[in-house]
Amino acid sequence: MSSTLASYREVTDANNRVYRIGETDHQLLGRSRAWMVWLPWAAMMAVSVYEYGYGAAQAAVREAHGWTMGETFWLLSIWAFFQALIAYPAGKLREKGVVSARAAMLAGAVLSAVGFASLTQDSIVFAFLGFALCGGVGAGLVYATCINIVGKWYPERRGGKTGFVNGGFAYGAVPFIFIFSYALHPSTYVWVLDLVGVYMLIVVAACGMFFRDPPKNWWPADVDPVEWADSKKGAASLKRNPPAVRQYTPMEAIKTGMLPLMWLSLGISAGVSLFGISYMVPFAKELGFGPLIAASSAGVLSIVNGTGRTLTGWVSDRLGRKQTLLIVLLVSAVALVGLLYAGKAQNEIAFLGFAFLVGFGGGAFYPMFASLTPDYFGENNNASNYGLIYSSKLLGSVVGIGVGASVIDAWGYGGAYWLAAASALVSAGIALFLRQPGRTGQPTVAPSATTASAKVPASAAD
Repeated sequence: MSSTLASYREVTDANNRVYRIGETDHQLLGRSRAWMVWLPWAAMMAVSVYEYGYGAAQAAVREAHGWTMGETFWLLSIWAFFQALIAYPAGKLREKGVVSARAAMLAGAVLSAVGFASLTQDSIVFAFLGFALCGGVGAGLVYATCINIVGKWYPERRGGKTGFVNGGFAYGAVPFIFIFSYALHPSTYVWVLDLVGVYMLIVVAACGMFFRDPPKNWWPADVDPVEWADSKKGAASLKRNPPAVRQYTPMEAIKTGMLPLMWLSLGISAGVSLFGISYMVPFAKELGFGPLIAASSAGVLSIVNGTGRTLTGWVSDRLGRKQTLLIVLLVSAVALVGLLYAGKAQNEIAFLGFAFLVGFGGGAFYPMFASLTPDYFGENNNASNYGLIYSSKLLGSVVGIGVGASVIDAWGYGGAYWLAAASALVSAGIALFLRQPGRTGQPTVAPSATTASAKVPASAAD
């Protein structure tokens, strides 16, 4: 990396938000900041097989080991629990400088590989320790680091860029859904799952080696914050998504009342999403649909789940995060009921169509919460603040996957899908109460009377 000195100055707006300007991405990274979009995207693609491919793999794994359906789906439930649980402590350690983005990614690569390979062992206890614990922590480290880093490098285009990277966590699993549906059998599962583990290790580690955070409050040197705010595009974005009035610590964010509401809304939405992802293939098979329709429905769900995240991230920059979030949650509720009745009618085309909408509604809310967090509470503590909010997925994992299996046993798929749809409506109702803390009027950006300047080594962001 270059050791060229990079000068910067700090500009403060009318809301006391600080912009650190003057340093280019090439001075800080040695390359374009676009790398901090493509590399996180590729890493998210690699670990997406956990959440979005497991539903297609679980039947072969269950048959090979003689496990029950409850055991196999509780594995995924506990995996999601740890995947969400690690987000806050990992973010806190990163903000304190104890763990770098690169170290978090390398640890995530190793743990993710160990997790998937552990499914080849007969012991269910070993699977819980390997797949659920190690795999959950590993995938969680990758997810939290990738989502956080892209927002730091693109503060002026957070919604679209975050949505794009977040999308990789869904459609990256599509090839594996078809591989698991057609090529995963008790006679082949060992080498197939081992190869998937090696694939995750190589891709995530290779991407993570290049991860670096920018300095706090960094703003791209080629985008003047004052001119951007005054431009038509910037003014429209500011009006719909005004920046946080100040930088909130996690405790301060909790005291506003908005962080707990976001935690609850995301937790319920995550439970609905995990239910839809986990039981799509089993539901299709119970309806009597062949492996092509079962795999295609899961594939469609994953593709739209991922592309929907990208699309809604872009739309939210123009329409507004909260407004886009409400639309997504309402679509999710309608789609779940539609999928249920299309399946009961044995209409394969309609079933795939509603799988499309279930996928959209079941993933697009994630980048909305990821972008709302710095919009409400600022960027400086975003890893911790979003880590707290994302930790609600641990609630969703237990309810959506684990309890979901019990609901299916007791009420059948009909009762389970209706309950999931009602839960999506409850989440939308909670989201209606979200308000930006401390905002009393329209945002304005203007330079402060005094600005600080300094020269720092370009490697200061490491």
